[in-house]
Amino acid sequence: MSSIEERLAYLEDRLAVQEVVMRHCRGVDRHDVELMNGCYWPDGVARYGPVVINAPEYGEWSNGAHEGRFKLHSHNITNVNTDVEGDTAYCESYVLAMFLSPDQQRASLVGGRYFDQLEKRDGEWKISVRRTQIDICLEGDASFLGAFRGTEVVEEDFWSKKDISYKRPLDTETPVPGWH
Repeated sequence: MSSIEERLAYLEDRLAVQEVVMRHCRGVDRHDVELMNGCYWPDGVARYGPVVINAPEYGEWSNGAHEGRFKLHSHNITNVNTDVEGDTAYCESYVLAMFLSPDQQRASLVGGRYFDQLEKRDGEWKISVRRTQIDICLEGDASFLGAFRGTEVVEEDFWSKKDISYKRPLDTETPVPGWH
């Protein structure tokens, strides 16, 4: 029986680690400082290129890195490779991120990876160290979006708790921002 319990605990830990990575991306795309910072231990650090950010400043740093440079962005986690070693986990996550230019005429697709070291403290998993690597970047015309949506993207609708993803319960009456 202990073998089944050990396997179940391992699977629960893997799922919890992956949930932290996914929750982090949601926080970035919603500009939700509390959600982003909640994915890190207070003594955690993240390195993006040459920049090292302490966890308590991460959310504000991330929002500042995206605001003004992009009208909208979407980070998507694909392959997630997770090794759990007791109360430490190492996770390599592939990320595809799309960025819409402020004039909504150009879009970029960036492919890279997050390398995370997570720690389980008092039964909870959070990031203690994050490293990122950009592997590829593509850019193209995005002008068709205006005709498709019929309206301009408003950051405040996506980058706040006004986003439909925060609505509970969901309904069919509330309009989705950016659509008519």
